[in-house]
Amino acid sequence: MSPAATAAATSFAAAAATAAPTAPSRGCVRLPFRGGPGAPRRAVASMAVSTPRSAAAASFLERRESERALHFVKYQGLGNDFIMVDNRDSSEPKVTPEEAAKLCDRNFGIGADGVIFVMPGTNGADYTMRIFNSDGSEPEMCGNGVRCFARFIAELENLQGTHSFTIHTGAGLIIPEIQSDGQVKVDMGEPILSGPDIPTKLLATKNKAVVQAELEVEGLTWHVTCVSMGNPHCVTFGAKDLKALQVDDLKLSEIGPKFEHHQMFPARTNTEFVQVLSRSHLKMRVWERGAGATLACGTGACAVVVAAVLEGRAERKCVVDLPGGPLEIEWREDDNHVYMTGPAEAVFYGSVVH
Repeated sequence: MSPAATAAATSFAAAAATAAPTAPSRGCVRLPFRGGPGAPRRAVASMAVSTPRSAAAASFLERRESERALHFVKYQGLGNDFIMVDNRDSSEPKVTPEEAAKLCDRNFGIGADGVIFVMPGTNGADYTMRIFNSDGSEPEMCGNGVRCFARFIAELENLQGTHSFTIHTGAGLIIPEIQSDGQVKVDMGEPILSGPDIPTKLLATKNKAVVQAELEVEGLTWHVTCVSMGNPHCVTFGAKDLKALQVDDLKLSEIGPKFEHHQMFPARTNTEFVQVLSRSHLKMRVWERGAGATLACGTGACAVVVAAVLEGRAERKCVVDLPGGPLEIEWREDDNHVYMTGPAEAVFYGSVVH
């Protein structure tokens, strides 16, 4: 978002928290938006600001009430940000993948890493989650997105205190629990380690798992461990001829796409570059499939701990530092499930008029 739009969003959040009985003055930020192959469409994000209400803005706001609007809430989990849409009245997303990509554009749209839809439950689950990445592709699931999804549900349903529910995703059943401190703990299920199921064409190296396999990228031989948390991950702690990996020194925008689109990953892959600080403290940077470099990736942090355990580098319970902040990850031995705990919070509210 532009600095002006960011300031407006901050003002909106403050205004919402201290709303007075009288209506605040409002302003509008118009965002260019085309809705696919049909006629041009325009999206409008309406946010409260402290500037005087102009005649043009007043006219728009009055007209807006009679038009079809897509309301959304912008959420973020450690800086991994999403446009959350209440889609509980339909099993079809309210925007197309192409529209989602335009909404996620940080210069010409709202700006986000993806659009997440809260949909009716299927297969006995309380809710269904679908997500379109910022490039319009649809991943199986998103760890940070699940935490935002849980907090959004709590807001929609006016839930207070500790609550858990089941979410149907493309990666299977996910169970988040909102903690008393506002953090969200998520049962992410069991990691998938079989190469063809991840999927990767790399051959198994340890008990049918791809652990410390060699991968040639741009003339370097990287040691990689492959894990699926319902979506594919390639985890590396360094290259064969390099010293210990210093993740802050990586040129992620150059190396990340080469991993993502490598021929060994038929469905593309998320890639995590990891630095071991101690056996219970890891640091990572991520290149996400379909989103690029992001400030956090929940499934990626889970995959990192699984890979670190498989390679003998860490214990089963770790703090994982991401550019957006830390996540607590535990790969339990008793049930083989991975548990992720971290924050999620609303940033601002808005609407897109069709």
